[in-house]
Amino acid sequence: MAMDSSQQSATAIPLCQDQPPSELPEDSTENLPESSPRMEDDGREEDVKENEDLSKRMVSEAQAINIDIAADIGLSLKASHDLLSAQAGGKECLGFTREDQKNYLRTRRQRSLKFGESGALLGYFRNQVAQNPYFYYAVQLDKEDMITNIFWADHEMITDYALFGDAMSFDTTFRTNKEYRPFALFVGFNHFRMTCIFGAALLYDETTESFEWLFKIFLHAMSGKKPITIFTDQDAAMAKAIKSVLPDVSHGLCTFHLNQNALKHLGHLFNAESDFGKELNACIFGYEEPDELKKAWETLVQKYNLKDNTWMAKTWEIKEKWAHVYMKWSFTMGMRSTQLSESLNAKLKKCLKSDLNIVQFFTQWDTIVLEKRYEESKAIFNSREKFQRTKLKESPILIQVSQVYSPPLFDLFHNEVDASLRCVVKPCLEFGGQFNFFISKYREKVKYVVKGSVETDEFGETICRDICCSCRKFESFGILCCHALSGLHRMGVFEIPERYLLGRWRLDAKDCELKKEKTRVDENDPKLQKAARFRIICPKMVKLATRSCEVQEAYDFVEETVEYMCAKVANILLGAEEEGCTDAESEELEKVDPQFAQVKGLKKKSGLKIKGTRRLKPWHERRRKRKKVASQSTTRLSEHIDHAATTTIVHGSSLKQPPDVYIPQMVSYEDGSQSIASSSQASHNPQTLKEMSFDPTSHSSWGGNNFMDNQAFLEMLSYSGCPQKNLK
Repeated sequence: MAMDSSQQSATAIPLCQDQPPSELPEDSTENLPESSPRMEDDGREEDVKENEDLSKRMVSEAQAINIDIAADIGLSLKASHDLLSAQAGGKECLGFTREDQKNYLRTRRQRSLKFGESGALLGYFRNQVAQNPYFYYAVQLDKEDMITNIFWADHEMITDYALFGDAMSFDTTFRTNKEYRPFALFVGFNHFRMTCIFGAALLYDETTESFEWLFKIFLHAMSGKKPITIFTDQDAAMAKAIKSVLPDVSHGLCTFHLNQNALKHLGHLFNAESDFGKELNACIFGYEEPDELKKAWETLVQKYNLKDNTWMAKTWEIKEKWAHVYMKWSFTMGMRSTQLSESLNAKLKKCLKSDLNIVQFFTQWDTIVLEKRYEESKAIFNSREKFQRTKLKESPILIQVSQVYSPPLFDLFHNEVDASLRCVVKPCLEFGGQFNFFISKYREKVKYVVKGSVETDEFGETICRDICCSCRKFESFGILCCHALSGLHRMGVFEIPERYLLGRWRLDAKDCELKKEKTRVDENDPKLQKAARFRIICPKMVKLATRSCEVQEAYDFVEETVEYMCAKVANILLGAEEEGCTDAESEELEKVDPQFAQVKGLKKKSGLKIKGTRRLKPWHERRRKRKKVASQSTTRLSEHIDHAATTTIVHGSSLKQPPDVYIPQMVSYEDGSQSIASSSQASHNPQTLKEMSFDPTSHSSWGGNNFMDNQAFLEMLSYSGCPQKNLK
């Protein structure tokens, strides 16, 4: 939501009269009509015309609204100016230049920060509370009454957490503008396995005290409900705060950050000749029993001589937070990383640019939240308009589940049904309705134990009372595994009990919970009412303006009618203010929150040394990038040789074909592909940089002033890396 845009309500915004003539368009004199006076000997007529054009340049109220909308949605200055010019019929008909628009936006930013960043922050929160009384926010002050930490969540975030907050991730890898503040996000999965936001925070630092305050405020906002599992990065202060505030919550580590830390501390092992990355990820994801994990870890440490490595020792001490053999005992919904969505990460990076102030940050943030909710609404609409695709048309279980699960969960369950067809069942116990099976997949050695009980109902059909599998797919993810489905099929059960169809994965998850009155939210939002009115009347007015311009008589009629309508609306609004229709909202905005009564400002950081935000890359990614550069033509390389001075190129054409690294991928239903999101906070590998440091711009190293004449440069064109003599 744009902030303070309603305050810019002047009918016309005149521009600075002392603006130099250089700001005028280049064609300001060429587009004059033929009847206009031309330049005479003394040039007086032309000067008078330029001064008249300069005095008429202004931004109208309607244009100001369009400029505000374009800026709020992230359009560049050039794109928004071109759009307004096209709407006006050309730049010469617009009435102001691009520099005028830039000055207007600068004035708007200055006006929004009239009372400083703390005042703008207070204004944003007050507007949110006035529009939605369920909006929650909290700030923490230091001894000098300066704002250090901020948390906020609107009513839909609170509702989503009440429905889907059983497992969530807490991500602090993002940083805000020039002050480099940690931007924290509480996110999770909804019933479509799409990323939903539960809350957000701006922190001053990443200390234990800040995290403890944040977790306590988060629980207070969510009525004391605690998650079952929370995923974070490998931060000691964060782990200490979770142990203090959320002692009963299962704490898991992000596997992506775990691999990044391994690349940082053991980068020399991530090369073409080593399978260290593959074996490390096998320890994270690949074992079902603790003894197997322990044996594999000891083999890994011994093979790569890491017995005295401190990072490996500390990582093994917290194995319960990252190893699958332990994490399967917690409800994770398949979540193993804080990087839940690449699309969300990309959008967040856009609103965390260094040149955005606090007002622009919240404007971009609101846009991102609205986009996420629109994507969810579109997914719900599509699921109700389309039937689920089933490969086994006659399967009773698939027919039952297709009417219950959301499409993404139905696809996952369908895969389990397909996998159950190649399961081998070996009975161990089958007596009196009790059964105990050993089940393994065809040509696989791993066996799972499936236990349960069945009974016969009054119609003579076999129904399941309970069932469990040693793989713990249902307990950790929320859907029955292929082993349990094989056991049910063996016992003649063709319908899944309702308790094994979790409500959080249902197509009508929100509807079911609202019917049970677990959450109550008033949807009579004034902001939504205003948006609905605008959505109805705006297309009609645009269509009317477009058609009336075709005939002069229609244009005159519409212009006269619009002037009458504007006067009538102004009188209605004036009468509403006199009758006190808007007094309640005004009084609400005039109230000063006790938290801000003694605020002196937003605490700043000084002496910052901002780290690089690019993630560490393994050797095969760097090698792939190097091959792309080496395949360029001679002309293109010569054009970009200046850029090569600051670009790292991996050398070594004798690298072997990289082995397949075992890294499970998280399913992203928003992006339509399987991907592992990239981190936004990492540093380069120093050991790799030592091998790649050279200076192609040095004349002494190339042996001449003209590097195109040097034989060493010609050798580089046939070599996949850089000349061997220039490697340090």
